[in-house]
Amino acid sequence: EVVNSTDSESEESEEEDPAEANMIWIFSRRFQLSVPKLASRKRVVQDLLSDLLQVCHSLFSDSFFPVLEPVIGVGSACEGWSPHKEEDVVYCMFVPLKPPRGYAFLLEPDTAQEMPQARKRVRVELVCTCTGEQPDQKVPCLLHRSEEELKRNQVASLLHTLCTGPYLDGEKIALWFQTFVISAWSVMPQSRHYSMKVLPSCRSCKMQLMKASGRSLFVEMVFSVQQGDSDIFLSSQPTGAQFPPGTTWLESCAVAEAKFFRHVSMQASPHSCHLKCLRLCARLLEGSGFSTYALKTTVMHLLILIPLPEWQHEYFLMRVDDIMCYLRCCLEEKCLKHFFFGNEEMPEEISLPPAFQGAQPLNLFQHLAQDPAAQTEALQEFDKL
Repeated sequence: EVVNSTDSESEESEEEDPAEANMIWIFSRRFQLSVPKLASRKRVVQDLLSDLLQVCHSLFSDSFFPVLEPVIGVGSACEGWSPHKEEDVVYCMFVPLKPPRGYAFLLEPDTAQEMPQARKRVRVELVCTCTGEQPDQKVPCLLHRSEEELKRNQVASLLHTLCTGPYLDGEKIALWFQTFVISAWSVMPQSRHYSMKVLPSCRSCKMQLMKASGRSLFVEMVFSVQQGDSDIFLSSQPTGAQFPPGTTWLESCAVAEAKFFRHVSMQASPHSCHLKCLRLCARLLEGSGFSTYALKTTVMHLLILIPLPEWQHEYFLMRVDDIMCYLRCCLEEKCLKHFFFGNEEMPEEISLPPAFQGAQPLNLFQHLAQDPAAQTEALQEFDKL
């Protein structure tokens, strides 16, 4: 991740037009544009969660609990542009789940209700462990042992604990993991530096880490299931007002988005202003009816359309203007294309399911196309901004 320092900004500004440099300085102060230590704090969070998962593996390696894979940082804080004050930033981490030995996860469409975001369920099925080159003596085969024998040996089952019916339940997984975190915290090396509190959450594990100085670090672990070997995951955490049953998992592009921003940061100049542009525009839109996701989608499109050398620091105000003009054009046309559907300019490093590659782009402003009054109101609000 690229962290742009205020020192490098001041060095660059010596060669700029004084009026423009002063304008950038005012924006930086007004909107707190100097990028906080997001990258270093993200590493602290990743190290902490890595240690936590190691404890989890040592306790549950021979059990029926899902296997927790290494965490993946997602969302604005991990991408390096969070618009929030440093003390309000939440570091969101996806925790991919793999089936334990003796089980398989099968993804099924959930057609109970049509929603803009694809819904799926994770069917849990038993797999024979009797045969193979190395039959597992520690984990009895649940498929070929009688119910009575399993009860007699006090063998618990994933289906009987973290599932509802045959489907993996995100709420039950969250409760299990929250309980584990509370009991395991005392053996964590970080417990010497932080006190920890698990915050209320039905579908994820939210933690507040507090130093003796009073400073807090907020972390959210969201459970996820990978779709094949792609960068698209199913997420346990609903978005917005959506709150489906615990067995419903929502399709998420968060990992692909984080991967795209890593790709841009590796290709761009160390003094690229794209993250600052995102922060400023997010602050401008704060409190309005415009979603941060629409803004983020706009910037991702422009990072493909505008050559990366033209995102250098001296083009900062021009790029901010481009972002706001692009967003307004999308409002006028009632169309903002989803970045990951049918996008022929997608970087090769990002792996998408075949259904994404050949799909017609989804319109994030479809609601405006269906409601002219809502479009008029959105344009008026945007012009006030």
